[in-house]
Amino acid sequence: MIDTSIDTTVLTLGEAKITSPIQTREIDKHHFISDDDKVLIYIKSKIIKEFNEEKVPIPAFELAGPRSKIYFDPSKVRCAIATCGGLCPGLNDIIRSIVLELYHGYGVRNIYGIKYGLQGFIPKYGHDVVDMTPDMVVNILDMGGTILGSSRGPQEIEEIIDSLERMNIGILFMIGGDGTLMAATKIAGAIDERGLKTSIIGIPKTIDNDIYFIAKSFGFDTAVEVATSAIKGAHNEAEGYPNGIGLIKLMGRHSGYIASTAVLAQQDVNFVLIPEIDFDIEGPEGFLAELEKRLRDRKHSVIVVAEGAGQKYFEGKDDEWDASGNLKLKDIGVYLKERIADHFNKKNIEISLKYIDPSYMIRSLPANANDSVFCGFLGRDAVHAGMAGKTKILIGHWNNHFVHVPMELSAGKRKNVTPDGKLWRTVLESTGQGHLKND
Repeated sequence: MIDTSIDTTVLTLGEAKITSPIQTREIDKHHFISDDDKVLIYIKSKIIKEFNEEKVPIPAFELAGPRSKIYFDPSKVRCAIATCGGLCPGLNDIIRSIVLELYHGYGVRNIYGIKYGLQGFIPKYGHDVVDMTPDMVVNILDMGGTILGSSRGPQEIEEIIDSLERMNIGILFMIGGDGTLMAATKIAGAIDERGLKTSIIGIPKTIDNDIYFIAKSFGFDTAVEVATSAIKGAHNEAEGYPNGIGLIKLMGRHSGYIASTAVLAQQDVNFVLIPEIDFDIEGPEGFLAELEKRLRDRKHSVIVVAEGAGQKYFEGKDDEWDASGNLKLKDIGVYLKERIADHFNKKNIEISLKYIDPSYMIRSLPANANDSVFCGFLGRDAVHAGMAGKTKILIGHWNNHFVHVPMELSAGKRKNVTPDGKLWRTVLESTGQGHLKND
C-alpha cells in the first residue's frame, strides 16, 4: 500500500519580493523556476491510479532552481556554511559551488565558513570563523576532505541559535548526513520559536547513499569507482594463486548500495554480503560451505562484504557508541578473514587469502568528474533555495531532477537495498551466490 499522506509542503520565511539579480544576465532570463513546478514522487501508472482512486493529490516535490523573486537582499544578507560528520568525496565541491554562486550569481559578499562543524558555533571551542571568497575556493576541487574541517557529536541547540543570532546569519547551509539533518531540523524548529528569519538549507551527505527520499547522494559515484579498483586488485590476487581468495570490506553501515553497485560495475565477485540480507556462515548451505564449493570448482574466489553485514555474529559483545550516538560496528571484515582461515585450516586445505579495506582512503579522496558535476548542481540549487527564503529543506535528486525535500521527510529515516528489488536480484544473477541460508 502506497502512503497517500506524504506532505511535501516547503516552508518559507516570507514573501519573496526582491527581483533576483541574476535576471540581469541574458542567459538566465528564461530559466526561472516557479513554485508550481513539481516533480512527481511516484511515476508508475499503477501507483498514480491508486492515488486517483483514493482521490488525494499525487505527492510531488517542488522543483529546485532560481526564482525570479527572492527573499533576501544580497547586499545585506550574511550566509554561513558548515560541514559535519564523516568525510566524503565532494565536500569541497559543494563548498566551492555555494560560495561562487552566492558571490558571482547574487552579489553576496558576507559569506562565512564555520570551522569543524557544529563545534564552530560553540564559544568554548574557540574555533575561528573563516571569510569565504572566490579566491579561497577556486582551487579546492582537487583536495579531499573539507577545507572547513568537520566534527561529530551533538551540540547545544540554543547555543547554536545564540551564535547565529549574534552573527546575524540569514542563511545557514548545513552539509551532512542523518545526524546533521536531525540537528538541522531541531535548529530550524528553535529558530521558529525565537521568531528569527534564518533559512536552514541542508545538502544531504552520505557516501552510503542511504538517505530516505534522496535517490542519489554525492560521493557515492566516487566510492563505487574506487571500490571497483579494489575489486580488480582482489580478483588479480585471487587468480594468481591456487585457492586464492580476495576479501574486500566496503562502506555501508546499514545499507549495501556501495557493495552491490561496485559488484555490478566489476563483475568478478562471487559473494556479496550486505546488512539488509541475512546469511549463515556455517551449515551445509552457509557461506563457508559455498565458498569451499567455489574453490573446488574454480580454484579462486572474490568476496565483498559491507561493513554493517553480519552484525548478528557479535551479539552479546560489549556495545560502544561514537560521539554522534551511532553504534560502533564490530569489524565483520576481520571476523570473516579469521573464520575463513580457520575453516580451511581445520580441513587441511591450503588457501591464499588477501584482505583489502579501502574505506578511509575512499572517504578522504577528491570527487571524481561525475560527482564534481553533481555537487555543482547541489550547491547552486542550495543557494537558489536559500536566497528565495526557503527553509527546513534538503536539496535532493529525484526522478532525474533536483528538488526541494522537506527535512522531516528524510531526517531519522533510511533507504535500504530491497531484497526482492532489481538491484539485489541483479547482484544474485551476477554472482550466482545463492541465498547462503540453511533453510
